[in-house]
Amino acid sequence: MADLPHRRAFLKFLAAGSAAAAATASLLAEEKPAPPKTHVFKKVGDLEIKADVYQPVTDNSYPVVMWIHGGALIMGDRKGIDGELRDMMLKAGYAVVSIDYRLAPETKLPAILEDVQDAYRWVRDKGPDLFHIDPDRIAVMGGSAGGYLTQTTGFRVNPRPKALVSFWGYGDITNEWYSRPDAFYRKQPLVTKEEAERVVGDSVIAEPPAKNQRGRFYLYCRQQGLWPKMVAGHDPDKESKAFDPFCPIRNVTKKYPPTLFIHGTKDTDVPYQQSVDMAKELDNKGVEHELITIKDGGHGLGGVKRDAVLATYEKVIKFLGTHLR
Repeated sequence: MADLPHRRAFLKFLAAGSAAAAATASLLAEEKPAPPKTHVFKKVGDLEIKADVYQPVTDNSYPVVMWIHGGALIMGDRKGIDGELRDMMLKAGYAVVSIDYRLAPETKLPAILEDVQDAYRWVRDKGPDLFHIDPDRIAVMGGSAGGYLTQTTGFRVNPRPKALVSFWGYGDITNEWYSRPDAFYRKQPLVTKEEAERVVGDSVIAEPPAKNQRGRFYLYCRQQGLWPKMVAGHDPDKESKAFDPFCPIRNVTKKYPPTLFIHGTKDTDVPYQQSVDMAKELDNKGVEHELITIKDGGHGLGGVKRDAVLATYEKVIKFLGTHLR
């Protein structure tokens, strides 16, 4: 990713947390789904935090998938859900609720996790009346940082989701991949501290501005190994215990939900080993899980043929069908 166009394309995939963020039409549905209905599920001061609700065409109550976007907790918004995956879920009879949350570094990780928990509570408590979902059949799904947040719902919300799907996510935010300068990202011209600080601000936001360079702040964090400090507000070397409530891999018990992990072996942003380690921990605790390994797949399944991406999505639908019956 040495050239600028390649980096821009990568950041677009990262912020969407999806395998095919550029796809605009679904080959799997005869008609486009109805536009989503946007709801405000939470207010923090004057800030409205929103969710887009997509509903399947049915008169019955239906299971729901809560989607959490990626973007390193720094970028992205609820519009980032992949259209083809969304349409497949709608066609299979699932409502899809794609949520926003406050973004770092203006908001630190504990408050971001609170937003995810509040969104889940809102879906469960208000969803039956607002959009006819079955509150006892909820799955959580997300990509990249959204996959990380998805994994946190496995131990931070109650009642727990019926199933989790983590696309190229991670369970340990203190590991050296995030807390040390990253060799891959340091191949890019180094971002200065001044530039990094200039592209973020002081105001709390849940949606990035239409024109923004927040990816530069992320690049700075990865080049310097500062992501845990900048996002969580703690030093993993000096305050390891402070990360206990934030790391899914430290919180797996027998009560953790059935989980599907999807990860490419050539992911240069989130190491494939992150999903391997989480799968091993679930295995140790006797939790039902599956790891779909995409050989030579990059982050967001970059470099993977379309047919293979769609086949992976089909496996996701099958997994949801098993656990949201």
